[in-house]
Amino acid sequence: MHEKVVITGMGAVTPVGLGVGATWRALAEGRSGIGPITKFDVSAYDSRIAGELKGFDPGEYMDRKEAKRADPFTQYAIAAAKEAMEQSGLDTSEQNGNRIGCIIGSGIGGLTTWEAQHSILLEKGPSRVSPFFIPMMIADMASGQVSMIHGTRGTNYAIVSACASGAHAIGEAFRMIRLGELDAAIAGGAEATIAPMALAGFCSLKALSTRNDEPEKASRPFERDRDGFVLGEGAAVLILESECHAKARGAIIFAEVAGYGSTADAHHITAPSPGGEGAARAMALALRSAGARPEEIDYINAHGTSTQLNDKFETMAIHTVFGEHARKLAVSSTKSMTGHLLGGAGAVEMVATVMALRESLLPPTINMDNADPECDLDYVPNQARRATVRLALSNSFGFGGHNVALAVRKYPAES
Repeated sequence: MHEKVVITGMGAVTPVGLGVGATWRALAEGRSGIGPITKFDVSAYDSRIAGELKGFDPGEYMDRKEAKRADPFTQYAIAAAKEAMEQSGLDTSEQNGNRIGCIIGSGIGGLTTWEAQHSILLEKGPSRVSPFFIPMMIADMASGQVSMIHGTRGTNYAIVSACASGAHAIGEAFRMIRLGELDAAIAGGAEATIAPMALAGFCSLKALSTRNDEPEKASRPFERDRDGFVLGEGAAVLILESECHAKARGAIIFAEVAGYGSTADAHHITAPSPGGEGAARAMALALRSAGARPEEIDYINAHGTSTQLNDKFETMAIHTVFGEHARKLAVSSTKSMTGHLLGGAGAVEMVATVMALRESLLPPTINMDNADPECDLDYVPNQARRATVRLALSNSFGFGGHNVALAVRKYPAES
């Protein structure tokens, strides 16, 4: 008998807002968080825009001395986890800490720290490299720090699967709770890659939009004139619990995590498998895990990166899985507003999906000026839409051929 898994808390710091409330309001209003990069001189780069966090002060979420010893991606995770734990009211103690896990993914980890310390190495020599360099840089430190702060002593690790990292973290936490291995988990993703090396690398890949004069219009998933994705930064964290554990402590339940599907393309280091074959299998597995039929899905929060192949093949995958129902369900990409948070994207989009269920409101895909004939679904263009959402999917796909689909059900389920 599987445990039912529910969500009792959420936290987020994103390019469109600090906190879940601010983030959701921006998404519902169709506001872009994309603008010129201000962190460093970008005059020599082809792409000079990104979704930066605005007004983020790590001292509001953690001790300032400790903040100096944490890479930005860890700071973002700590901030999101703080909000989620406060909202959830989940208490950790000597008695229950062993049954609470923490899984927070990151696609790249402490790149900002790596760049800064590498410069010190070259300019001042090895003796001047910080003793905190390694623990600040490694990708597991967001999960490790959050676990230390909140006293969770169950499973604790980071998942690194590129842009599927945050979704994988939530999926694995769901699986462990469902199997009775944990009572609860802090799960999500964090990323801070608006840095010279990352920007140069993605520019060299020709993966980024160069619509520098109109940054708020640069991320345009599924649209005919899309020219690449836009980097974003931030984090999101969710508190997952078994339903019986949440009910026993009187927690407010926001939604049920109903299913999880994970596959590999085994095809190419960056390109998705032709026709979205791997993505289709992930969605099908999530449906099976949820015990749901394709026609029960009302909404999909798409991976929707604003790149040519991803958007086309994700559309094809949806047609493969849903058949005629694909024309009836709504699909939108909140990356049109946040940009692409890489390892943090799946967690941010899971928060958006939960809010869509709770608020009966579909966030739009903005910048849909001209339909791409190869992307022929209902992408909720430009304006949010009122709709009853009983069961939804959130898709995340990553370089290396990683595919994740998460199924989320309204709670309590409508009969």
